[in-house]
Amino acid sequence: MLFVEYPKCTTCQKARKWLEARGETFTCRHIKEENPTEQELKLWWECSGLPLKRFFNTSGMRYKELGLKDKLPTMSEAEQLALLASDGMLVKRPILAGDGFVLVGFREAEWSERLDNR
Repeated sequence: MLFVEYPKCTTCQKARKWLEARGETFTCRHIKEENPTEQELKLWWECSGLPLKRFFNTSGMRYKELGLKDKLPTMSEAEQLALLASDGMLVKRPILAGDGFVLVGFREAEWSERLDNR
């Protein structure tokens, strides 16, 4: 599995400790140092079944600085994916991508259910 994180993020830290406590095997990737590409984001989005808006870090400073709350509804999916790929800090984290699934944001019950049913 690929665990995409921002190491200073407390939610990412919590998710990482949770995965380690379960004995899960995963590769870590620093979202700011190795930003997801448009192609990766598109694949993850399609695999997740979530609305594209869920991939945005809506509580982040960058999201607010750019006024994306008002801009996103008028942007195309391609424009949104390009924007996400331009700055890792715009992307909701952590992301856990495995064989046939993608989880965005850490919700312990959701992650547990998904990993228990692999």
